[in-house]
Amino acid sequence: MEHPIRVLVVDDHFVVRKGVCALLANAFDILVVGEAEDGRQAVEEAERCVPQVILMDLRLPKVDGVEATRRILAAQPKIGILMLTGTDADAEVLNAIKAGALGYLAKSSQREEFLEAIRQVARGEVWLPPRLTRQLMNHFKPHPAPEAVESLTGRESEVLALLARGRSNRRIAEELSISEVTVRTHVSHILDKLGVSNRVEAVLHALRSGLVQPEAP
Repeated sequence: MEHPIRVLVVDDHFVVRKGVCALLANAFDILVVGEAEDGRQAVEEAERCVPQVILMDLRLPKVDGVEATRRILAAQPKIGILMLTGTDADAEVLNAIKAGALGYLAKSSQREEFLEAIRQVARGEVWLPPRLTRQLMNHFKPHPAPEAVESLTGRESEVLALLARGRSNRRIAEELSISEVTVRTHVSHILDKLGVSNRVEAVLHALRSGLVQPEAP
């Protein structure tokens, strides 16, 4: 069996933090290797235990979740960070995405959603729950980018649409009958053409401009 995914759980509320750890406790492929109760401690723990995935609360004392994300990824860019939110998608999530977070998850999510989100983020893929994504769109002002959208090839548009549905590179490759290397090349071109720095921003940009639509519940 492959090594389990190493996870760091960061939340300033003791009960929430322990609850998340309990959700993950019996997963055969996931191992909680550390906990932190504030952003400063999160940075220190990330350096100490070298997790593959961090579940990061947005609102933290001392150093908030966005700044902690920025500091951690500056030192360890391969870590996948998944932001934990309340029942609604906060506008601050957008800042976390710009800082490099690969997605977001409501603390009220079911166990299977936690597990699948961690697995997907561990592969370097995005995790964008449709309901929260639709809420997050409310924080965007309409910003069509016709030139950027028109510059995408038909295949790039297909890849972007699948990214918006949370597909991994492997799934995209399978569905379009192309190689993963080709998928990565398309993703790189999409980022350049849309003028964004990561996959999550590309998906949010596409949703905001109407190029793709969020999936129904």
